Amino acid sequence: MKITAVRVEVVSEPKHHAVRDAIQLLDRDGHVVTTIETDEGVAGRSDTYFGREPSSPAILARIVQDQLAPAIVGSDPRLIRGIREQLRALTDYQGTAGLSTFGMAAVDLALWDLLGRSLEVPVWQLLGARRDAIPTYAMVGWLELDETALADVAVRAIEQGFRGVKMKVGGGTLHEDISRMRAVRSAIGDEPDLMVDANQAFDYAEALSRGRAYEELGVRWFEEPLPAHDTAAHVRLADKLDVPIATGENRYGQRAFTDLITAGGVGVVQPDLRRAGGLTDCLEVGLLAAGMGVPYASHGGGAHIHVLAALPNTLYMESGLLPEDGSVHLTDGTYPLPTEPGLTGWARF
Repeated sequence: MKITAVRVEVVSEPKHHAVRDAIQLLDRDGHVVTTIETDEGVAGRSDTYFGREPSSPAILARIVQDQLAPAIVGSDPRLIRGIREQLRALTDYQGTAGLSTFGMAAVDLALWDLLGRSLEVPVWQLLGARRDAIPTYAMVGWLELDETALADVAVRAIEQGFRGVKMKVGGGTLHEDISRMRAVRSAIGDEPDLMVDANQAFDYAEALSRGRAYEELGVRWFEEPLPAHDTAAHVRLADKLDVPIATGENRYGQRAFTDLITAGGVGVVQPDLRRAGGLTDCLEVGLLAAGMGVPYASHGGGAHIHVLAALPNTLYMESGLLPEDGSVHLTDGTYPLPTEPGLTGWARF
């Protein structure tokens, strides 16, 4: 089997409901669809999401179409790790981290989708799954919501069967954070997990101060308290707090996780399929973390469910609210594995 063509489609439009975290407004619904075709008539597809800059999807599409695609046409699509190493070398001069990694992830996911479709099985079967359903929580607590709306959406998530909810913090004062957290906890009760996410908003001193306050309120984890690149500060913070530090979504490639995990700077590792470089790198990050006794919780859902099915240290999948059409139901707080060949209906990641 050989790759014969790579096609790219771009969508960029305003989001129906803009959401806010501590550092940015996400007001765009942009994405890039990458399709890899073969001489045997089997195609694989990936869908890369962009929630902010209007021009980013088009820039990514140019990288995939003009730089990455010519390098892989004629290759055997089953040699996924070989293609990854080829693209790493190709993008090294310009800097592989950043949009180059987004492009490599788009290719990687499309290749896994193609492999599953060629064998007519879902990708989790190819990875050696160890579970048939994934524990899941809902990320619903955006900062543009007032306390009443925040509590309402958290209750809705619990009514849909999620095991917990996550909310954003750091957009205002610590007093405001605590008031919002108490509103959510009062609304959902004591049993569901409550996670907080600062999106890299704090320096070390502020993260330590707020982390101590958050852990007194019984949060399950404290996510992205610090700039993602600062491994030393993560190690210091983890040593001072009892609440697990969750981070990883803004680290690029599997190699960027080694020091963080081995030094003890993360209590819940959270790669992002786009920034980590795709399913291949996320799987490798997860296995490294498993070897060090660190649990794994995905940043986002979609195609990530296949990795979560295979890892021994899976803790949680992140999700939004379930679709209104009733097409998905949770069982005991777990998300069912997809049955379609390839990835999850070409799910966005």
